[in-house]
Amino acid sequence: VQLQASGGGLVQAGDSLRLSCAASGFTFSDYGMGWFRQATGKEREFVAAVTWSGGSTYYSDSVKGRFTISRDNARNTVYLQMNSLKPEDTALYYCAAATFGAATLRSLEEYDYWGQGTQVTVSS
Repeated sequence: VQLQASGGGLVQAGDSLRLSCAASGFTFSDYGMGWFRQATGKEREFVAAVTWSGGSTYYSDSVKGRFTISRDNARNTVYLQMNSLKPEDTALYYCAAATFGAATLRSLEEYDYWGQGTQVTVSS
């Protein structure tokens, strides 16, 4: 199983970035997918999730209205479009594949597989 996140970088406040996570080694279309982030000195936190079909999406309050999660099951890829970035969005961003039947997709404990992370740094 491999989850390869990419697309991070250094941007200014108000800019946009699109993260991608390419999955392999499992049946991608069977799994809910999520993005989490971890800032230096803080715990990893939920950012966004999408169900296996892409029919439902979930967001943390801090990113709702600015970030959009989507997936392409034909490409085994999940995306996170991040607009209106703020300095407080600075973190290492991880993609993850959820346990089959996960109830909320918001808890770290619901995820089986994790990628290596991609750094997003937003300057003010």
